[in-house]
Amino acid sequence: MDVIPAIDILQGRCVRLYQGDYAQSEIVAQDPLTQAQLWVDQGASRLHLVDLDGAKTGEPSNLEVIRQMAQTLSVPIQVGGGIRSLERAKQVLESGVDRVILGTVAVEDPDLVVRLCQQFPGRIIVGIDAKQGQVAIKGWIESTPMAATELVERVCQQGAAAIIYTDIQRDGTLQGPNLDQLRQIASIASVPVIASGGISSVKDLLSVLSLSTYGVTGVIVGKALYSGAITLPEAMRAVGPNRWQDVTLPEGEILT
Repeated sequence: MDVIPAIDILQGRCVRLYQGDYAQSEIVAQDPLTQAQLWVDQGASRLHLVDLDGAKTGEPSNLEVIRQMAQTLSVPIQVGGGIRSLERAKQVLESGVDRVILGTVAVEDPDLVVRLCQQFPGRIIVGIDAKQGQVAIKGWIESTPMAATELVERVCQQGAAAIIYTDIQRDGTLQGPNLDQLRQIASIASVPVIASGGISSVKDLLSVLSLSTYGVTGVIVGKALYSGAITLPEAMRAVGPNRWQDVTLPEGEILT
């Protein structure tokens, strides 16, 4: 299972949010490119970038930073935030980005999702962000009546290459992932699912790994890495090709 470090960019700096709340942002690095290179040096095989300004306004706002990363780093990057048109998706992909992540348009403009999946096969990921099972959009600011499970079924039929599922109430909290919801999403999806939100420990990583049989192929880790709760090499040892080596759970604890 892939461990994918998260880099959230707000006003040109690398930040972390608490439950997607822009008012509760914490600067974790002044230079996103420097932070990205640090993760690559520690063994990351892919990076997850979110343009938080773009997610809020509907227009990518950190394209130059993203372009520098795509052209400088030796690993593929996936980018989301404000990509709500064919032109913007094309612009981001042509900057050297491996995959783009659609969020709001997956709810508001299903036809565009189909067009993008057809024009850029294998390069379109849909990010499904949910609170209590209901999809939220526009940088998690607006709630919708759509159930996450309904959106999963739709985007799989539309040709999405993968789904990133984020439980908003767990994101940035270090309270552990919502395994029941993640299992439900992965059971429905016919494409790979990447888990996001709440990872706080090796135990959490192993719990997500236990869902690999359902189609969970990766996990995005943010605050746990920035806070030092776990290190990237430790996380990769837990769920990578050499998993289980040197990784043990505290005595008496089991996976749930």
